Amino acid sequence: MTSSGGLGTASPAGGDRAHREHEWKSDPPSDYRCKVTSPESETPTVEEQVPTFVELGLSEQVLKALSDVGYETPSAIQAETIPTLLQGRDVVGLAQTGTGKTAAFALPILSNLDLSQKSPQALVLAPTRELALQVCEAFEKYAARMKGVHVLPVYGGQAYGVQLSALRRGVHIVVGTPGRIMDHLDKGTLDLSKLRFLVLDEADEMLNMGFAEDVETILAETPDDKQVALFSATMPTQIRRLSKQYLRDPAEITVKRSARTAANITQRYLTVSYPQKVDALTRILEVENFEGMIVFVRTKNETETLAEKLRARGYSAAAINGDIAQVQRERTVNQLKAGKLDILVATDVAARGLDVERISHVVNYDIPTDTESYVHRIGRTGRAGRTGDAISFITPRERYLLKHIEKATRQPLTQMQLPSAEDVNSTRLTRFDDAITEALEQRDRIERFRDIVAHYVREHDVPEVDVAAALAVVAQGETPLLLDADADRARAEREARRAPERPERGGRDERSGKARAERAPRRGGDVDLATYRISVGKRHKVEPRQIVGALANEGGLSRGDFGKISIRPDFSLVELPAGLGPQVFAALADTRISGKLIELRADSGSSNDTWGDSSERKKPRHKKP
Repeated sequence: MTSSGGLGTASPAGGDRAHREHEWKSDPPSDYRCKVTSPESETPTVEEQVPTFVELGLSEQVLKALSDVGYETPSAIQAETIPTLLQGRDVVGLAQTGTGKTAAFALPILSNLDLSQKSPQALVLAPTRELALQVCEAFEKYAARMKGVHVLPVYGGQAYGVQLSALRRGVHIVVGTPGRIMDHLDKGTLDLSKLRFLVLDEADEMLNMGFAEDVETILAETPDDKQVALFSATMPTQIRRLSKQYLRDPAEITVKRSARTAANITQRYLTVSYPQKVDALTRILEVENFEGMIVFVRTKNETETLAEKLRARGYSAAAINGDIAQVQRERTVNQLKAGKLDILVATDVAARGLDVERISHVVNYDIPTDTESYVHRIGRTGRAGRTGDAISFITPRERYLLKHIEKATRQPLTQMQLPSAEDVNSTRLTRFDDAITEALEQRDRIERFRDIVAHYVREHDVPEVDVAAALAVVAQGETPLLLDADADRARAEREARRAPERPERGGRDERSGKARAERAPRRGGDVDLATYRISVGKRHKVEPRQIVGALANEGGLSRGDFGKISIRPDFSLVELPAGLGPQVFAALADTRISGKLIELRADSGSSNDTWGDSSERKKPRHKKP
């Protein structure tokens, strides 16, 4: 199982990779033909007859692990990429999230891992710590039948001591975010001199977050004869340039998804005003038959507030956001997986990379302002071939966002009505009946209580049905079992008579409304912004997107948390949520941009004096579908 050089046969030093012969790990299957092209050629295709994993040339241990988890047929990206990587070629894979690209690079790496080499052989760069953890979990799952494989996640927010101890003991595969990998390279604690495989996962997202310079620095620190796999959802000019400069004769493999959202996810929306959202969510929780649920909100503060309101209503709910320590995050996610927790209230950044099969519902409590976020959010449900439900709350002023989502996903959302009091009461009575039926099956306990009830009936001359009703009152407590349907109808009529929120109308009004909707989470009631200073500026060749990328990735902030960014000669000013917690400062303590510590601190100067005309408003990124 050991090898040297790339995933396939090593080439002579300095050889022209375009003219080398590559050997299969085993003879290629006779019924399989895979077409790959260089970047200048046509898009590759796969014949309709798709091979099994057994036919791709993977190692026996990896095949056993795949059998254990029930994998039988490779996805399109896996069927094309695995044989190409096993041949030793560099690869540029164009595929959306959810196409199975993690296995496409993890399986060939594991099949050719040299377990006797203790220094890192494979490095996977990922844009966020959530994705890095997800990739690590995948490697561990696929390596379950291999003894002694060590995989290390390296990301901001985790103590250096844990990472340093693991690196000293020896690791085979490192999966990390560019910022923390750069820190280890600067400290001399990560040795990449014997690296054989390098993967850039979601490369376009890494560049969008401002990690271009870090990625190129890391690439330059690795051996020239390594094998490189680059995966990206799009192929912008910067990715194309990166591919030409650092990859050698790469095979370009493109897999397009026929739809932006999975067909097994039912998508609905509810028109509701902001003050009604909590009550609307409570009613949906009452009538929907859900197993596990993620409720998405825009701000970190709202995760805690809404989770607390749900707990007060008797639901098992917890918050997850960028301020929560990684240990607590992992504990919360494990509780969700184990069924000890039913509802997770999360922000986009905190939920990135979550893969929990029991999530049956996703609720967009706050509708996202870009369609990519919407697709990522609802993709948390309907996993592993199961069906899923996605429900989005739309205020009247956000109707334009609904139109954008439907246009981008090419799939209309079905309007739903707020569950009425009759709907809630019907569900409650059904559950009450089920509880009685379940209790009646406990014959031993029923017999003991039967004697107690009979004694009460004899002593007080009360009908048994009245005693049963009294016991139900005792069990129910002060909260009434049923809602008042008449009061609910009266409330709905009052709401209908009120002046509705004026929806934005086309042209300039719609565009200005869009801008107001996007700014609302940053200013006003949701988030108060304060000015912070970082110790990098124009002379360090820093750009706004690098600042956003570093702070968002290492500090757990979302793009909606950023206001103005003003880059000065020796420092920069950034508007961020006021009162950042100590966890954020701790997570960013060792963060570098362009190789320099940012030294984040609150700005002591007057913002009116320091902002000037060079400030830039960082707006949410609207990606084209």
